[in-house]
Amino acid sequence: MTIAEETQFAKEELEALFSSVRWESAKYPDRLVRAMRGFSCVLSAREEGRLVGLLAAMDDGEMIAYIHYLLVALEAQGRGVGSRLLQAALARYRGYTRVVLHTDGAGVQAFYRKHGFSPLDSVCMGLTPKS
Repeated sequence: MTIAEETQFAKEELEALFSSVRWESAKYPDRLVRAMRGFSCVLSAREEGRLVGLLAAMDDGEMIAYIHYLLVALEAQGRGVGSRLLQAALARYRGYTRVVLHTDGAGVQAFYRKHGFSPLDSVCMGLTPKS
């Protein structure tokens, strides 16, 4: 498996990856392609050229980084792909005052706790703009 920074993806590979974990974003492969170009950091995990994992983050360049996406293809889960992506991102953001993310589900929370994350006293809020 190779971990690399990249921002250029084929829409088919992003659609396949996001669909494999049943994420809503899979419905918008063209938008995902464009979105990857806007992140501060995009790390891919590939096995024999096939995209099996992805981490995308935004940061202010100095203090705060926000991990927006961390996903691993269903068939590649449990093999350390997510851990390697997260470790690579944390190495990039070493020295920052905080790295944050939003997650749900006890199993996923256990994964992040294993890597040193802990719950924050905050409220997650959202807005769905009207078309």
